Amino acid sequence: MNLVRICDACTQEEVNKVMDAAKVAQKAWARTPLWKRAELLHKAAAILKEHKTPIAECLVKEIAKPAKDAVSEVVRSGDLVSYTAEEGVRILGEGKLLVSDSFPGNERNKYCLSSKVPLGVVLAIPPFNYPVNLAVSKIGPALIAGNSLVLKPPTQGAVAALHMVHCFHLAGFPKGLISCVTGKGSEIGDFLTMHPGVNCISFTGGDTGIAISKKAGMVPLQMELGGKDACIVLEDADLDLVAANIVKGGFSYSGQRCTAVKVVLIMEAVADTVVEKVNAKLAKLKVGPPEDDSDITPVVTESSANFIEGLVMDAKEKGATFCQEYRREGNLIWPLLLDHVRPDMRIAWEEPFGPVLPVIRINSVEEGIHHCNASNFGLQGCVFTRDINKAIMISDAMESGTVQINSAPARGPDHFPFQGLKDSGIGSQGITNSINMMTKVKSTVINLPSPSYTMG
Repeated sequence: MNLVRICDACTQEEVNKVMDAAKVAQKAWARTPLWKRAELLHKAAAILKEHKTPIAECLVKEIAKPAKDAVSEVVRSGDLVSYTAEEGVRILGEGKLLVSDSFPGNERNKYCLSSKVPLGVVLAIPPFNYPVNLAVSKIGPALIAGNSLVLKPPTQGAVAALHMVHCFHLAGFPKGLISCVTGKGSEIGDFLTMHPGVNCISFTGGDTGIAISKKAGMVPLQMELGGKDACIVLEDADLDLVAANIVKGGFSYSGQRCTAVKVVLIMEAVADTVVEKVNAKLAKLKVGPPEDDSDITPVVTESSANFIEGLVMDAKEKGATFCQEYRREGNLIWPLLLDHVRPDMRIAWEEPFGPVLPVIRINSVEEGIHHCNASNFGLQGCVFTRDINKAIMISDAMESGTVQINSAPARGPDHFPFQGLKDSGIGSQGITNSINMMTKVKSTVINLPSPSYTMG
């Protein structure tokens, strides 16, 4: 059974009711003591972990996530919520005091007290590939900061997301504070993102985010919109480490990750050796249904599989070397490494979001950096070398939100900053940054009748 079909599509009238309820609930929630908000988040985290098995089963059936990865996503999400509760108490429990005589020409007759206050109603839109973890990464910071939250789960992954939200309801969060709006983004997306009741939008996904940003007006935005994460490999790198990270970074969850390795830029001198090592590892990957804990599972939709195939066929027509035979059955695509890819091939620039990885051979570090920076994306990248000085210089030169040294790109641990440059996003995620982004600064100035100096 297609589990997604049991989720009703909301009407605009229903969206209005959800937004009205969220606004009312937020006013009361903002007056809830910070320690109480944290207490409820800890409770939700524990319940979420208790429900890891049924939620993981939803992830397996809905988005073909391998069973072991599905369970770890739920457990990781519980840990994220607990950490958010603790971090929120630290961040939001502190204010700031400024005195006027620190600015030239002023006496000490004004005290400015600043604190962080909630924005209001946060609209959270996570993607299909992490419908639980990338939802709670928005829900937790929003709630601890005193906001209410409306979740628009992905069409694929909606049931898992609904089950996750149910865990928050079981924890005792007030009615209307956390709501779900289900339906196709193409039908209710604009109505949601342009709704006057929305005070903040946190979106993770593709280029739909660019359209949202143009329509959102004055609403604060937090967006992660994908990437073409480059892996630059120097001659002095540990080639076994390189091969292991290319396979892990490029092919885990069938390459359906924003932080997957999307292009390998490798020095010609070591290219043959690395390609051989990667091919040997790819041959050992298990391909099949997610219930069997396969390494490579079907991509999320037929249209996704068709798009990937289009990139593969373009590379074939233009002379790329196929290290494996291209094989596809329905949405299931076998892992494929494409060697001798050139910049005139689509796969060199476009994000496949599937188990197909291009290798571009380079003759200088500058050539690799140039290709990386010529992309319209700038999410993450990685550099493999034993020379830390070279690694730092290359990292500084790469136009990417994060550069990993001697490891594949990754989102996490979840408290690390996570951001993209150029078309890869707006703002920064990570628990601390998300809490700060979902608040605004409120100041109160105390005006004294005459200057006051301590112990003077």
